[in-house]
Amino acid sequence: MTSQLFTPISLRDLTLANRVVIPPLCQYSSDNGSATDWHMLHLPGFAISGAGLVVFEMTDVEPIGRITPYCAGLWSDENEAALARVIASCRKYGHAKLGIQIAHAGRKASTAEPWKGGKFLTPEQGGWQTIAPSAIAFGENYGTPRAMLREDFERVLDGFVNATRRAARLGFDSCEMHGAHGYLLSSFFSPLSNRREDEYGGGIENRMRFPLRVFRAMREVWPAAKPLGVRLSCVDWVEGGTTIEDTIVFAKALKEAGCDFICCSSGGIVAAVPPLIRANYQVQFAERIRREVGIPTRAVGMIFTARQAEAIIAKGEADMVAVGRGYIDDPRWAWHAGDALGVAAPFASPTHTARHPNWIKAKLEAHKAP
Repeated sequence: MTSQLFTPISLRDLTLANRVVIPPLCQYSSDNGSATDWHMLHLPGFAISGAGLVVFEMTDVEPIGRITPYCAGLWSDENEAALARVIASCRKYGHAKLGIQIAHAGRKASTAEPWKGGKFLTPEQGGWQTIAPSAIAFGENYGTPRAMLREDFERVLDGFVNATRRAARLGFDSCEMHGAHGYLLSSFFSPLSNRREDEYGGGIENRMRFPLRVFRAMREVWPAAKPLGVRLSCVDWVEGGTTIEDTIVFAKALKEAGCDFICCSSGGIVAAVPPLIRANYQVQFAERIRREVGIPTRAVGMIFTARQAEAIIAKGEADMVAVGRGYIDDPRWAWHAGDALGVAAPFASPTHTARHPNWIKAKLEAHKAP
């Protein structure tokens, strides 16, 4: 059987063995931004799992840019050294290429971990003053952010540049700017969260000015031979918010600035209005941006099965498929997708006993038995 999902894809000088991507998965387990032993358990396992690309979790450019006090960061030498240890393990045993997502949480920062309720933390509770384009809270249970001043723009821009430089020095194969889910750069683009009256607010050209400025600065310091992409919230799912037409305008500007791919997500700008979540609910955005902008796209969100992922690639709806929660549920997702599609996914040599053709055949037959 021929599988489109398991064909290689090239982005600049990087070639991925297949179209399966493990997207950034926040773990809320860092120590002052630095990776811990949990990351040594979590990420190297993904690197031997058969995916073509593993993207390290949302990694923030300054301490106040973290969602929680335990989010990943890349603002210090200590952060860089801790990540180097994890990367070395992934490289030693794994076959997947490695990416990183650079971010700032903006007004959605300063919260407790999700398993502790994710509530906003005041400074007295270990939180901090958040920043945003405008002094508009994310939700009624969140603190009001401070509208960014000139010095904030320069500091945040420098933070993205410095984190990108560190990521390049660490040897990541791919990098992406987080412009989705209502975090800082996303909140500039959405008219629901950006009410500025200067050159960074108002019409779409102004609202995308700062995110584009950040992207261009990242592209300048990221190696020319390596891909740099962006994750976008393609729609806000709220009347008066970002539309797919807005995002197409933004994606065209990003492509002109040297963007190599768009990861097509949605929502996150307003706390009280969740999107209609169902299988493939965001694939439509990946297909339309791919077609109208002429840029590679990554589909993400409620993609569960091998056949589902295969169809997305085969029909030309996206160039890559991101499997996040599915990979947490099944850390060998690509192995099992390959089995279902009749192709062999990459695996680490010490795991060969579970990849023997006779064993795979017997397992598949057992699963078909009544």
